[in-house]
Amino acid sequence: MVTLKGIEKASIILKDVVYKTPLVYSFSLSEVSGAKVFLKLENLQRTGSFKIRGAYNKLYKLRGSSKNVVAVSAGNHAQGVALASKLLGIKATIIMPELTPINKILATKHYGADVLLHGNTFGDAYNYARQLEESTGGIFIHPFDDPKIIAGQGTIGLELIEALRNVEVVFVPIGGGGLISGISIALKENNPKIKIIGVQSNASPSMLASREKGRVVEVKSKETIADGIAIKRAGVIALKIVQNYVDDILTVDESEIENTLLLLTERKKIVVEGAGAVGLAGLLKRKEDFSEKTAAIIISGGNIDINTLAKIMERGLMKRGRYMKLELELSDIPGSLAKLATLLGIVKANIVQIHHDRFSRDVQINKALVEINLETKGYEHQKEILKLLRENGYDPKVI
Repeated sequence: MVTLKGIEKASIILKDVVYKTPLVYSFSLSEVSGAKVFLKLENLQRTGSFKIRGAYNKLYKLRGSSKNVVAVSAGNHAQGVALASKLLGIKATIIMPELTPINKILATKHYGADVLLHGNTFGDAYNYARQLEESTGGIFIHPFDDPKIIAGQGTIGLELIEALRNVEVVFVPIGGGGLISGISIALKENNPKIKIIGVQSNASPSMLASREKGRVVEVKSKETIADGIAIKRAGVIALKIVQNYVDDILTVDESEIENTLLLLTERKKIVVEGAGAVGLAGLLKRKEDFSEKTAAIIISGGNIDINTLAKIMERGLMKRGRYMKLELELSDIPGSLAKLATLLGIVKANIVQIHHDRFSRDVQINKALVEINLETKGYEHQKEILKLLRENGYDPKVI
């Protein structure tokens, strides 16, 4: 059973271990959403996510013992258990799916844990971890469905209400449910009027489906950028808490998550992973329901693969008319490329990258194929660029 007293006890245990992460007001996000938006930045926590809170609270009683622990994770829980084990002098073995981003694997190893890659999904890795628990006698550290884990995560709620007494609504990402369970108890037991809104990716809405059925059910999980909350089965303990304390659960799609990641990077200059962005994505999706409300968003983590972040940034800029790719043919004679660059300079299009191919099979022998990436000011600017090129005899194709 998880209680407010247990969360307060966890807060004492964690006092000199975790950061009391910043709670910052955002003028720009408040303007976009219509609410008064505060961000609880757990992406700045040790290991880059909130998971160290629950992991350390769970492992605390094992300090100084010869016990070994086994955990399964796609990344953030792995790093939390690895660091907690290192701080408490405990040996940890972490099972991770084979497709886990390399940055999370390397970070987990860096904290001193033994890492084993197994299976293509979290479920595959989970089953293997439970086998190791039995064969090695290790203690399994569940990523979300454990009272000590939930109590540790709940310390975020204590920090939040201490810093923002007038908070009216809190948006929390949901995977298995450990984070929102702890936070909702901490907040509701202090002020039952606070609304708790959970947000899931619609690629893996396990808690929403379980809440609607009144029991834990397994969903088919699709690939999602919010991999940290792509959990097929919500926690049994977590579901009971969610049923009692959480006011609503929203889902967001991939495009909404990507757009929110870009918004947070552009406006707030913070690096956030997909799972960490869904809370704000949920607010923006239903902003008309929360106009003028004092809203806190739990930014749960920032462990995003840099290559993934680069793709999101490029795709997002293209969607906003800030970036475009063109393909066109040039005469294969001296000065052709310079003429094209001059035209683009006239309309203030910034050339980011250019590829000039004289040997492509797709063009005539006296032609060259050019692919050019441009930084632009918006869709009207792009129309102006295309118009000028066509007026000067080019036939540009937008890629």
